[in-house]
Amino acid sequence: MRCIRGANTIMYYLLYAFLYLFSLLPFFIIYGISDFAAFVLYRLVKYRRDVVFANISTAFPEKSDADKEVIVKQFYRDFTDNFLETLKLLSMSGATLDKRMMMDMTACNKLAAEGKNLQFNSGHQMNWEYASVAVSRHLQVPWLAVYKRIRSRPVERLFLKIRSRFGAVMVAVQDYKFRMATLMKQQYALGLIADQNPSKAETAYWLNFFGRPTPFLPGSDKGARRNRTAVVFVNVIKLKRGYYKLDLIIVTDDAGKLADGQLTRMYRDFLEECIREQPSIYLWSHRRWKHEYKEVYKKRWLDEQPV
Repeated sequence: MRCIRGANTIMYYLLYAFLYLFSLLPFFIIYGISDFAAFVLYRLVKYRRDVVFANISTAFPEKSDADKEVIVKQFYRDFTDNFLETLKLLSMSGATLDKRMMMDMTACNKLAAEGKNLQFNSGHQMNWEYASVAVSRHLQVPWLAVYKRIRSRPVERLFLKIRSRFGAVMVAVQDYKFRMATLMKQQYALGLIADQNPSKAETAYWLNFFGRPTPFLPGSDKGARRNRTAVVFVNVIKLKRGYYKLDLIIVTDDAGKLADGQLTRMYRDFLEECIREQPSIYLWSHRRWKHEYKEVYKKRWLDEQPV
């Protein structure tokens, strides 16, 4: 066991040293590498290309195959950009990050100053890593960011370092129940990527997403209402390559006033609109519709009848 821990530690420092030096490269070189990587993934490796095209076809059935292919090609460049831009965070200054991820936290910090706890619901829009790190830099209460562990311990440690650079408290999904009880005893802001696929479709909320029955995790809805948090919906807007704007929409200052499932319906509508505005920056490589709707889920249905 000690040998494994020692090997993981050595691997981490080697990986960190290499990627830190990589992060010092100027952006024009980074994007040249990204263009090449996107070409390899799309043309040669064909990384999840069938999944990407199928997802985009489900979301935009009205588009021609040629139009869909344009979105697919742009997705791969945005996908590789997202990963390499995240590595740049290893050495990026706070001032540079502010130029590349613009936002106005005034209204959110006003709620925090009033003693409110906040919950931020975002989706898999690129670059979500910039967004989380930038919010933690400017929010005036502790930023609790929920994430999924990476299997490789050296890579997991590296990404924790990146994600917590400006003070974010990272909470693994696996540790959520026992850690959050302690963390929520003080004022907090909770960041959730709320479009994760649930592991148990039978306990999810079901509603139409792009016209197809889709399960949504109920935790963000139930937790916000139980804790009476203010809720902020997050839209990442790509202005140009490497530059983003974060739109922060306060949908309620007290989620306890909302009915069961209402917040999830609002989030579904918001996320659909965001994706339609900039479809290529959404993470189409994960199977958003991998669960099939069954009649036994009817009691978990939230809106109009399944299509």
